[in-house]
Amino acid sequence: MQYVNFGQTGMKVSRLCLGTMGFGTPAWRPWVMDESASTPVIHAAIERGINFIDLADFYSIGVSEEVVGRAIRHIPRHKLVLASKCLYAMSDDVNDQGLSRKHIFDAVDASLRRIGTDYLDLFVIHGFDPSTPMEETMRALDDVVRSGKVRYIGASTMYAWQFVKMNYLAKVHGWTSFVSMQCQLNAAYREEEREMIPYCQHEGLAVTPFSPLARGLLSGNATSLRNKTDQFTTQQYDDQTSLDIARAVGQIAENRGVLPSQIALAWVNARPGVTSTLIGVETIEQLDQNISALDMVLTPQELFEIDRCYTPCDVINDYNVNRIPRQPR
Repeated sequence: MQYVNFGQTGMKVSRLCLGTMGFGTPAWRPWVMDESASTPVIHAAIERGINFIDLADFYSIGVSEEVVGRAIRHIPRHKLVLASKCLYAMSDDVNDQGLSRKHIFDAVDASLRRIGTDYLDLFVIHGFDPSTPMEETMRALDDVVRSGKVRYIGASTMYAWQFVKMNYLAKVHGWTSFVSMQCQLNAAYREEEREMIPYCQHEGLAVTPFSPLARGLLSGNATSLRNKTDQFTTQQYDDQTSLDIARAVGQIAENRGVLPSQIALAWVNARPGVTSTLIGVETIEQLDQNISALDMVLTPQELFEIDRCYTPCDVINDYNVNRIPRQPR
């Protein structure tokens, strides 16, 4: 396993980060694995050197954190870099969501209890909350860091201007600022390369892309349970351009005698500014395939075949769901 500094911090993370959205209970999403299926995969990831694990309270509405927490209970805490997130509604209660001071404090405490740890190495806001002043959110995040419950803070899934302004407010007031951005990036969606990732590079912030397989589109397995039941796949990648890119990735994989998922992951791993790529795996075999992609280097011609299909599209986030369908070149 390869390790790198997490942005400008001294913390070292594996080049691959174990995503945990698929661990928890299928009662939440039909493609989510239960505890008995999740635990061996979590153990295998750690045994292979992955020290960075990405959680969120929203995954299986807390069950994912509980499942992962029990799986890692025997691992010395200093060997793991644990991240969790908050924003999305955890119940019908009006205050059990968002980025208010109240909910951030409650969410951190609840995640610590479920995971069974005294602190989080990284606490990430899962998106932007337009109903809460930025100053309130950043002050609350600074306070949870000062309390010792959180080591670093990060953000995910928002417009670049929102991320820049929140970091600016933190620096002006002397509060803890973000050290990372978790954004969607793959061969079929690369709009974050316009502003978000260049900003992160300029500021020395870690970039941790999620969905390197475009919600499963680039996996080469169109009949998988997730591809057939995850509404995000259809909402975000049901256009001809995405399908053309998937075909290009598949052809390169066939020519090389490898899997499309490995080509798609290798593409993301090599993008400028990328620190650690989030992976979601269902089996130990898939885990090993993803790890082997770290050593893959795509040729200029292979990159051309993938990139030539790309056309710009709307930024994907929670506040831009009615996206305009893009047309192929």
